[in-house]
Amino acid sequence: MQPIHYSKQELIELLGQQGINVTSQRIDIARVLFAHGDHVSAEVVFDRVNRELADSRRVSKATVYNTLGLFAEKGLIRQVIADPTRVFYDPNTKPHHHFYDINSHELMDIDEADIRMQGLPSLPEGARLEGVDVVIRVSHR
Repeated sequence: MQPIHYSKQELIELLGQQGINVTSQRIDIARVLFAHGDHVSAEVVFDRVNRELADSRRVSKATVYNTLGLFAEKGLIRQVIADPTRVFYDPNTKPHHHFYDINSHELMDIDEADIRMQGLPSLPEGARLEGVDVVIRVSHR
């Protein structure tokens, strides 16, 4: 995803459209997520936000984790679990899949059209399909 540099007012509107109460910390976290446009861990978001803020406005790690969870729950970003120890946050919410390089820990987008699904199992009674996320793990030897 290409980086998007939203104004403060645009971020306020974006959060509001998703039903997210606006706080200065949430605006700062959203700005960092979209300004870089890459797949990031909570730790990277924490570092980036605090590197860009004055000491008087620092954001706690708990706030970053809670905010990322809220953003994912509200559909503002996607949470991608690349392996049991790596969770990434993706500002690209359009349907797509991922390559995950287990050596570099890099997550890369795969266009949805590049993967064809067929033969999915029958869904449990009363369930509806919300989506399919594919993570293809690769390594370089």
